[in-house]
Amino acid sequence: MLKLRLKKGGRKKQPSYRIVLTQSELRRNGRPIENLGFYNPCSKKFFLDVKRIKLRLAQGAKPTKTVQSLLLKMT
Repeated sequence: MLKLRLKKGGRKKQPSYRIVLTQSELRRNGRPIENLGFYNPCSKKFFLDVKRIKLRLAQGAKPTKTVQSLLLKMT
């Protein structure tokens, strides 16, 4: 099953995340199928490629709870 989830990056005490499409069975920082945006919780900035995300959701990808809340903030 495909999932929209967060992939952790950044430095110690300064996390940043990429919003990626990946297989649900793979580990968190495994190789993604596609990068769809980023989220920085320290500065509260985020960017989403809405067109690609809508396409992937229509194809059956499921977002995690955190990604779902970011999608709701975008609208």
